Amino acid sequence: MLQTDFTRRFGVTLPIALAPMGGVAGGALAAAVARAGGLGLIGCGYGEPRVGYGSPAWIAEQFDLAGDAPVGAGFITWSLARRPELLDLVLARGADPIFLSFGDPRPFLPRIRAAGRRVILQVTSLAEAVAAQGLGVDAIVAQGTEAGGHGTTGRALFSLLPAVVDAVSPTPVLAAGGIADGRGLAAALTLGAQGVLLGTRLFATTEALGGAALKQRLVAATGDATLRTQVFDIVRELDWPAPYTGRAVANDFSARWHGREEALRAALPQELPRYAAARAAGDLDTLVLFAGEGVDLVTDCPPAGEVIARIADTARRLRAQQ
Repeated sequence: MLQTDFTRRFGVTLPIALAPMGGVAGGALAAAVARAGGLGLIGCGYGEPRVGYGSPAWIAEQFDLAGDAPVGAGFITWSLARRPELLDLVLARGADPIFLSFGDPRPFLPRIRAAGRRVILQVTSLAEAVAAQGLGVDAIVAQGTEAGGHGTTGRALFSLLPAVVDAVSPTPVLAAGGIADGRGLAAALTLGAQGVLLGTRLFATTEALGGAALKQRLVAATGDATLRTQVFDIVRELDWPAPYTGRAVANDFSARWHGREEALRAALPQELPRYAAARAAGDLDTLVLFAGEGVDLVTDCPPAGEVIARIADTARRLRAQQ
């Protein structure tokens, strides 16, 4: 059995949650994860129409696509501070839980609690985990540096995870970073996690947002070909605060600019229109493709429900052998 304190608290049948990836985890994917027994979360991103997702209209559309599936919503916390009205929008749509990452969550907790919703906070260090527990959150995600997308260059998951579990017990902890199959789920549970947060593996599914070319690039990629970098944020004019970087699949653009961030900032008058043209053309040698080190284990692009069933079946078998 894969029942844990997390599944009981959140009313799901499997200890698997969808990472609320901006521009990827839309309503269709969140609903598919929920219907497969996991926790579905819509990634509300930056709340800025210029990045192509996260505007109020986009968020409303994604909740419409989720239909009657029980789904929550995830925000980049420092960005939500600039558009706090988006929290009210998702609360009005019934989002539960609310997932917050990368910034100070305290200004938002009273409104979330007043609406009767649960809170998940993602952390990247032991100190952040202890602080999160002190806020009385319902679950904590321990994110290792292997994770795709944004995070820190701090600790690897399987050293961070048991330390966080020991420090914040009995608050449920989910493991994030490099987990892409049932072996990762079984290992995380063995280390004391109450579940896992999946990003890259669920990007390569039919319901995820993003074109087929991006998903096939994930299938072909290896973890060795990923790197943590700021260059894609710079060229997209997203002012991520220190110490956050984004793990992405290396390409020609990162090869040209990684390690030359100040030069890239100086070259933005030329690079901004080039990047916009690359986006319009679907040029994967230029565009960002966030992915974690577990991308080696992404070998196909089936429906999300099939992925989750595979992961759960493998984890059950491995747990039964322990």
